[in-house]
Amino acid sequence: MRFFSDNAAAVHPAVFEAMARADRLDTAYDGDAWSQKLDAAFSTVFEREVTALWVTTGTAANCLALAGMVPSYGGILCHREAHIQVDEAGAPEFFSGGAKLLLVDGPGAKLTPTALEDVRGRIRADVHQVQANALSITNATEYGLTYSAAETAALGEWAKSHGLGFHFDGARFANAVASTGASPAELTWKAGVDALSFGFVKNGGLSAEALILFDSSLADGIRRRRKRSGHLLSKGRYLAAQLLAMLEDDIWLANARNANEAARRLAAAAGTRLVFPVEANEVFLKVTADEAAHLRAAGFDFYDWGIGEARLVTSWDQDLAAVDRLAEAISAL
Repeated sequence: MRFFSDNAAAVHPAVFEAMARADRLDTAYDGDAWSQKLDAAFSTVFEREVTALWVTTGTAANCLALAGMVPSYGGILCHREAHIQVDEAGAPEFFSGGAKLLLVDGPGAKLTPTALEDVRGRIRADVHQVQANALSITNATEYGLTYSAAETAALGEWAKSHGLGFHFDGARFANAVASTGASPAELTWKAGVDALSFGFVKNGGLSAEALILFDSSLADGIRRRRKRSGHLLSKGRYLAAQLLAMLEDDIWLANARNANEAARRLAAAAGTRLVFPVEANEVFLKVTADEAAHLRAAGFDFYDWGIGEARLVTSWDQDLAAVDRLAEAISAL
């Protein structure tokens, strides 16, 4: 009864089936028939022409996008608890050749134009301080909160007013779409987003994430960085096949809805223990050490989050019987 991370979830059967169909001789790298379909397939999802690149990890997607927007001497505005700051081991700095993360505060790991302006406004325009070149947000955030289309658009308008690129870390983008009810287009390019890291591994994929570029001028440089950083796989058709399989019949969205529904069941049982509202597939609870030990002794696996808190993450394939058992165990604490 595992609620530790959606990274450990099973792979959707359609993904394996698609990879098996791709298991034949074809052109190498990204010249194969599957990779060549990605732009059109994702353009349909986003209701406009996009450039879609496969990469192996969310870290690579995030950092290739940011490196394409920001010079080595530039800065990236992000939340203090953003994944690119807390969990990517300096990869944004590495991929960009030294760009600095400029940290901003906000409840639930969400940013607002006011908070951003407070930080940017204190940066002098002289050569002694790093200038902001891009804004990066995460939706859903590291605390499972979602940005609405209107909130994202306000950030996009602010970024454009200051000449900044706008990057969207969408490791759980599918969960955000399912939760908000907004379309993929409304949450991204219609709100001013230039590049999206579209997560699939957490949502039923195996080893492929998508980097979606709404600003086509970024494509050539990012393709070259993808090669230089060792992320241009010779058999890229297997990654492309995974992504195409997840898009077919909106499997990516159905999976996210399943995960979100499981999280809502846990939230209903948690009551006043909730640290944040549950808006995607992460549940943060207030629990004592003894209570956490009691839940683990009953067979539940989850992540300790700071002192007196636990993080529960539901997956697309979560056993609802196990979800209900955990909900009952939480209610009984």
